[in-house]
Amino acid sequence: MSRLVAMRCLLILAHPRRDSLCGALFDACADGVRQASVDCRELILSELHFDRDVLTRAPEQQRLEPDLLRAQRDIQWADHLIFVYPTWWGTFPSLLKGFLDRVLTPGFAFRHGIDDRRDQLLRGRTADLVTTMDTPPWIYRFIYRAPGQQALVRATLGYCGIRCTRVEIFAPVMSANASQRRQWLERARRLGLRLDAGAWSTAQRRGQRIGAWLAALRLQFYPMTWVAYTVGALTAAVGASLAMTPYLLGYLVLFLLEAATVFLNDWFDFDSDRLNRLAGPFNGGSRVLVDGRLDRAAMRSGIGLTMLGAAASFAVLVAMAAISTGSTVVIFVLLATLALAYTVPPLKLSHRGFGEVDVALTHSAGAVMAGYVAQGGHWADSAPWLLALPLGLAVLPSILLAGCPDRTADQAVGKRTLVVKFGPRAAIRLAMAACLAAPVMAAILALTRADLSALLGFSAAGGTLHAIWLWRCLHRLTVGDLPDRIDGPIVLALTFMLWFCVPPLFVLLIGWGR
Repeated sequence: MSRLVAMRCLLILAHPRRDSLCGALFDACADGVRQASVDCRELILSELHFDRDVLTRAPEQQRLEPDLLRAQRDIQWADHLIFVYPTWWGTFPSLLKGFLDRVLTPGFAFRHGIDDRRDQLLRGRTADLVTTMDTPPWIYRFIYRAPGQQALVRATLGYCGIRCTRVEIFAPVMSANASQRRQWLERARRLGLRLDAGAWSTAQRRGQRIGAWLAALRLQFYPMTWVAYTVGALTAAVGASLAMTPYLLGYLVLFLLEAATVFLNDWFDFDSDRLNRLAGPFNGGSRVLVDGRLDRAAMRSGIGLTMLGAAASFAVLVAMAAISTGSTVVIFVLLATLALAYTVPPLKLSHRGFGEVDVALTHSAGAVMAGYVAQGGHWADSAPWLLALPLGLAVLPSILLAGCPDRTADQAVGKRTLVVKFGPRAAIRLAMAACLAAPVMAAILALTRADLSALLGFSAAGGTLHAIWLWRCLHRLTVGDLPDRIDGPIVLALTFMLWFCVPPLFVLLIGWGR
C-alpha cells in the first residue's frame, strides 16, 4: 500500500569512485526508491568540495563550505537516509568519516546538556546502511565484531537520534561472479522499493510496539514487590502448604495494579515528564508518551485493560479461593486506593507531599499484607505488619532520592513532592535517617519478637552494613555541590531494600520446605 504522504529519502554515496560496485548499488537502490513513490534526493560525496579535517577547537567553529550547508539542509529535510559505502579495514572510508565529522556538528545534530546529557536534534529519522566488503559477513560480525557498523549505528547516527532500520552487507566482493552481482543489484533495488510501506518492516514495528509497552511497564520495579508479596504469603502459610491458586491470583491482582499505576503516572505526570531533562531509569517516568512511542489512545486502553484485569482477577480470587473474604477485600481495596491515588485526582498524593509515604506503604505493608490475606491470614494480625515496618523504612531513601532529579520539572507544574517542599538536601537527610532507622527497627523486632527473630536477624545484620555505606554516600551529597544526576546513590538505595525482604524470603522458604 502506498503511503498517503510521501516519505523523504536522502541517498548518500560514500565511495570515492562513482564507477564502483557501490555506485551501481546506489543507482539500483535509488531506482527502487523512486518506484516506491518516495521523494528522493542524492548526495555523491566524491563530488562535494569540502575539507575533511576539523581544524578548529570545536567542529561548529569551522566555517561550513556551501556543499556541506546543502548537505545539512538535505539531512534536515529527509525522513530516511540510505548510506552506501565500502567497508575497508573493518570500517568506512575516510571520505565518509570526514563528511560526518564536518556535517554532524553540535547545534545541528546534537546539543550537549548538563551532566553529560544531550539533546538528539536529528531524532525521528531512520537510516539504512548498505555496504560492500571482501570479508565474509560472519567473520566481520563474530570475529571482528562489526566495528564500522557499530560506529555508525551506535556511536554516530544513534548519538544524534537517527535509528538504523536495516544493514545490508554485500560480500565477499572479490569472489562474486557476474550472476551474483546482478542478484545484489536486484536486492539493492528491493531495499529501496520496500520504502513504499515505510522504513520499518512489519516485524520491526511489532517489536517496537512490544518494546514500548515493556518500557511503559517499568518492569525493573516489580521483583521487589513480588518478593514482599511472597514473604507475606509464606508468613501466613507457616506450618501448612502454600495455596497456589490464591497465591497466583493475588499476585496477578498486584501485578496488574502496579501496571495500572505506572501507566496512570505517565498519564497524569505528562507535563512534568515533558519538562524533565534529567529523567533516568529510576525517575522521570517511562517517557513512552513524551517520546511518542505510544500515543494517549493506546495508553488509555492500557490503563483500562490493566484495571479491568485487576478487578476481574480479584473477583475470581474472592470467588474461588478458600480465604478470609473480609480481610482480603479490606486489604486489596485499601492497596488499590493508595496505589492509584498516587497521581490520580482528586487525591493526587504525590502532588501534596504524601507520595513518598504512599509508595513506601504500598511496596512494603501493602504487598506483604496482600500475600498474607490471600493465604487466609487476618488483616489484624500483628506479625506481617511488623515484618513490613523495616521494609517500609528501607523503601523511603530510594523514593526520596528519585525525586531529586525531578525537582525542577515537578516544581514547574506545581507538584509538591517532599523534595520540592523541603529542598533536595533536606530530603537527602531524611533518606539518611530512614536508612539508619530500617536496620535498627529490624534489630528491635528480632530481639523482642520470637516469631520474627529468624526472619529479621539477617536483615538487621546485613542491612546495618549497607546502611552505613549508603549513609556515607548520601552524606557526601549534602556537603558539596549536589549533582544533577544521582543514579549511583539511587541504585545503592534500591539494593538496600533487598536486605529487608530477600533474607526473610529465604528463611521462610527453608522453613516452608521442611
